[in-house]
Amino acid sequence: MPSDPTILAFDTSAAHCAAALLRGGVIAVSRVEGMARGQAERLMPLLQEVLTEAGCVWADLDAIGVGIGPGNFTGIRISVSAARGLALGLGVPAVGVSGFDALIELAEAGQLPAIPAPREQVYVQLPGTGPCLLPLDEAEKHGPLYVCPDPALQIQAVARLAAKRWHSVSAPPAPLYVRPADAAPSRDVPPVLLDP
Repeated sequence: MPSDPTILAFDTSAAHCAAALLRGGVIAVSRVEGMARGQAERLMPLLQEVLTEAGCVWADLDAIGVGIGPGNFTGIRISVSAARGLALGLGVPAVGVSGFDALIELAEAGQLPAIPAPREQVYVQLPGTGPCLLPLDEAEKHGPLYVCPDPALQIQAVARLAAKRWHSVSAPPAPLYVRPADAAPSRDVPPVLLDP
């Protein structure tokens, strides 16, 4: 087991496609592309570009790191399923890292990690409770918030945390959903089928 593993980390839980390669204990390459849609089509080419820029191939990877949310439902599913598939295909562990854990690495002491959500809300994890969704003004009552100013910093934190955790992974990553889906089943009435 290498002491300085090569970790490819990525995240699509917000309006971006982010990836970072940690090699020899340092971030060799980090890329973020802002996009509201299209992460599923862009993720694998972006990962290949990151590997190529670092002079790595897929077989060089010791583990996959992935941001598991909270955030956009579809985005979380894209990155978590890609991480699980890559881990299975490459025979390496996939390490899920929550956005809260990544932000804790970046925040100053006393700051509450907060992840932007729709409609003037934020995802937070209050001490002693699980993750929740709060209006921004209510979350601010719990102390100064830390919202990451740059997704590149957050994906680099995911890579570093995955490097610390990869040797003790016991289960594949799972999405971290804090709220129910916004989507609703179709209200269209199905057509009546007639017997021949």
